[in-house]
Amino acid sequence: MRFKVVAIGGGTGLSSLLRGLKEEVGKSIKELSAVVTVADSGGSTGRLRKIYNIPAPGDIRNCIVALSDAEELMQRLFQYRFKGDGLEGHAFGNLFLTALTELTGSFLEAVRMSSEILKTKGKIIPSTDESVNLVAEFENGEVIKGEEEITEYGKKGNRIKRIWLEPENPKAPEEALRKIKEADLIVIGPGSLFTSIIPNFLVPEIREAVRESEALKVFVVNAMTQPGETDHMTAWEHIKTFLEFSGLKRVDVAVVNTKMPPDRLLRKYLEENQEPVTPDVSRIAKEGIKVYAEDLIGNGGDYVRHCPHKLTNLLIKILENELSKV
Repeated sequence: MRFKVVAIGGGTGLSSLLRGLKEEVGKSIKELSAVVTVADSGGSTGRLRKIYNIPAPGDIRNCIVALSDAEELMQRLFQYRFKGDGLEGHAFGNLFLTALTELTGSFLEAVRMSSEILKTKGKIIPSTDESVNLVAEFENGEVIKGEEEITEYGKKGNRIKRIWLEPENPKAPEEALRKIKEADLIVIGPGSLFTSIIPNFLVPEIREAVRESEALKVFVVNAMTQPGETDHMTAWEHIKTFLEFSGLKRVDVAVVNTKMPPDRLLRKYLEENQEPVTPDVSRIAKEGIKVYAEDLIGNGGDYVRHCPHKLTNLLIKILENELSKV
């Protein structure tokens, strides 16, 4: 069988996942779509948003490159960052998306055209094409605006009580809703829980479309905790927090990493107040969620991240195991 897959998220987690999934397009995957957050407020993205009042292009750019089948030079060009005064820190792809949005009058059209130019093996769709900002109220009553600012404030030991988008109730692109409705598999995560994953579900139509979808819903738990967002959270606490803040009632399957990073990397992460997410598999199973727990992190490198190929292989196995029973 060949399946229709939708991945929802943002940041490095989503783009890494897409690098693996694109290798299955035309094989196990009939159609691949990514629904991407546009609430980023930092760096090049944040500066362009202030000037042009557009949705955040950064995560979109990374997903376009991740799914690209174009020559390596084109991919490197899209990720190139300028140096020197004026343009310093701006990614070429961000400027390109901004210019296309200005020329066409449509952020959705700019994303579509950029995807064509880079020959993506799947659809990239923002969760909304409106310019939105992420806002959080913390347990101490403080209200913080901006994705980057929320994470930094959380590092002071403050927990998020409530989170929303401004303006509230932004509209979702019809194509995103259609892809979610038609999906066989919806993959949520990995990625920053509060600033890359949950913002997509703060778009009411996205949340309702996922709720109503008959697709198998898989939540990929992060391998490491994130300072300011998921400090000391176990795998179950990641899922529980996601459900609470996203407004979803349940997920069908949880994917959990079981491998500890090598000592060299573990020490580095512990110094930065990050630790491996405890795989409390039995706790998740007690909630009626099917658990797939495996060694999913990559070997080598300076970061602990899911290996795109290991994760993709597991997701295909889940599809074949779970949907063949339906």
